[in-house]
Amino acid sequence: MKIDFLTLFPEMFSALNSSIIGRAITNKIVDINCINIRDFSLDKHKKVDDYVFGGGEGMLMMPQPLCDCIDSVKDKNSFVIYVTPSGRPFTQSVAKMLKDKPHLIFVCGHYEGIDQRVIDSRVDMEISIGDYVLTNGELPAMVIADSVIRLLPNVLSNAESTKNDSFEGNLLEHPQYTRPAEFQGMRVPEVLLSGNHQEIDKWKKEKQLEKTKLVRPDLLGE
Repeated sequence: MKIDFLTLFPEMFSALNSSIIGRAITNKIVDINCINIRDFSLDKHKKVDDYVFGGGEGMLMMPQPLCDCIDSVKDKNSFVIYVTPSGRPFTQSVAKMLKDKPHLIFVCGHYEGIDQRVIDSRVDMEISIGDYVLTNGELPAMVIADSVIRLLPNVLSNAESTKNDSFEGNLLEHPQYTRPAEFQGMRVPEVLLSGNHQEIDKWKKEKQLEKTKLVRPDLLGE
């Protein structure tokens, strides 16, 4: 998979060079590039924003630098994503859909966002990572990319572990424990120490349902 981040702050993406995603890059499972939107500005001062028509606070990113930047990397296999609070909520099912795209392009907005004409003519999907507002689009773009990359073949050492992730089957993950069996007076549930795999599986499913009902009843349609 190839991922291009169109950004005003390429240095922010150095975080992706660490841990699991860093290994995926090293192993050439994913090819990540950062393209500076300012490089496509026709203004001598590399200006990329301007006032909003109709009034209002803040500045808006102009269409010309963004469209030229997108066009410089886009081809017939590209899928362009604009990260915005007003986009479609990002879920595990969306991550699974995106992992099958050979080329993702993330448009990272700033200020009050981007000119609507860029969205209308170049963007395939608007995505939001939550009902809140951030100072930039780089952070949500990295969140989405991380979620997608971990689903690619050979990224995780144990790919089977993703089958028990939260949101699989609309359930949250069950509680998990490691050694020691007792810590500060708190013991691991006895069933997990029993070796009875049938009872352990039953306990896990019960705890998944219990936690989902308590924390995210909306996943169960309640």
